[in-house]
Amino acid sequence: MSTPSPRPSYAAVLRVPHARRTFTAALVGRLSYGTVSLALMLSLTRSTGSYAMAGIVMALFGATGVFLSPYRAALVDRHGPRRALLPMALLYAALLCVLAAACWRPGTPAAVLAGTAAFAGACTPPLGPTMRAVWAELLPDRAMVQRAYSLDGVAEELLFVSGPLLVGVVVGVAPPVVGVVLSALLVAVGTFAFVTSPAAGVLRPAGREKDGSAPAARGGAGQGRALLQPVVVAAGVGVSVSAVDLLVVAFAGERGLGGGTVAWVLAALSAGSAVGGLLNGAVAWSSSARARLPFLTAGLGLCLAAAGLAPGVGTLVAAVACAGFFVAPALTTAYLIADESAAPGFRTRAGAWCNTAVNAGGSAGAAAVGLLVERLPLPVCFAVSGAVAAAAALVPGRRRGRTGERTGWFSRRPSRSLPSPSGPSRVSDRP
Repeated sequence: MSTPSPRPSYAAVLRVPHARRTFTAALVGRLSYGTVSLALMLSLTRSTGSYAMAGIVMALFGATGVFLSPYRAALVDRHGPRRALLPMALLYAALLCVLAAACWRPGTPAAVLAGTAAFAGACTPPLGPTMRAVWAELLPDRAMVQRAYSLDGVAEELLFVSGPLLVGVVVGVAPPVVGVVLSALLVAVGTFAFVTSPAAGVLRPAGREKDGSAPAARGGAGQGRALLQPVVVAAGVGVSVSAVDLLVVAFAGERGLGGGTVAWVLAALSAGSAVGGLLNGAVAWSSSARARLPFLTAGLGLCLAAAGLAPGVGTLVAAVACAGFFVAPALTTAYLIADESAAPGFRTRAGAWCNTAVNAGGSAGAAAVGLLVERLPLPVCFAVSGAVAAAAALVPGRRRGRTGERTGWFSRRPSRSLPSPSGPSRVSDRP
């Protein structure tokens, strides 16, 4: 009588051949996204002497980065990460260096800064969606993919916390443009290490069908309906989470509290998200991802609405931490559903659409809450931000159920194996 295999742990995910090397390389490249915004903003402000101009340039950089993400991901799906991702990363890094050189001395025309920033954003390599696509192909079953996505989400959360801290250290001893060059170096080195890992080879180029149509285009309407739930939820989470930053600042301002209070509350949000993400990955869920997603999103919305009723800072910290507890699980589950719904040759793009939705929702949420805070009581603003997440939870989930298409977790996808290291020319995982 065979004994059941133990539930896989996070350590088991990282013990998969080449997983640690590939994941570490991706994190090095993605750390650039945590450092570049602050470093570039400081550089532009010093160079132009205008916060308004720096804001316009950063908006162009962010807009092309966010809204062209699915198209860059399509290149990775079509040509594979080795042929598409590395040229993209090198061009992005080169343009960041051009921006750093342009900001080195004041007087560079604003049009040059804006155009270079827009082109740089357009070349941002989709390392996050590609890494998640690698996880989905590399790991053999649902439980391990769930843990890998949770680990990935928590690590990304920490990168966006540590990135600005790293820039703060850099600008303490050097001009801000050094932080921009550091961001370029991180993305170039990390992407090179990522695409040269044997694990990157599991993402085979989709190419085109003989009739000239892209493979992901087959059943496009069904594909879009299947992605509707995770994309809308990701956007709703982005709106709600971005609203918290400004709402906490307004909360502190009403009570005459300092910036340190704001930092602690936002740290509670990140800490809650990290804990929630790790627990979500460790639980062996009996329900499907599509069934869990509305409850996770509704939980976020209810906690944010409750945060608006907090009588003091301690209660607000607890409420925001509870809200954060649902953030990483909701986003991780959305990415899992997007991957489950992805047709062949569409996996990286499916994740990129969720990424785009989160970022676009974040931008929209920050702008909308900025208007609401000046017109409505703060508890109402918290309730509205929570209501956005709750409304996203009402979007019905649709599964792709046609013959020959995936209708469940990896139900028809054979596991892929990587070549094992057999000689000194092979690259093995580092401990």
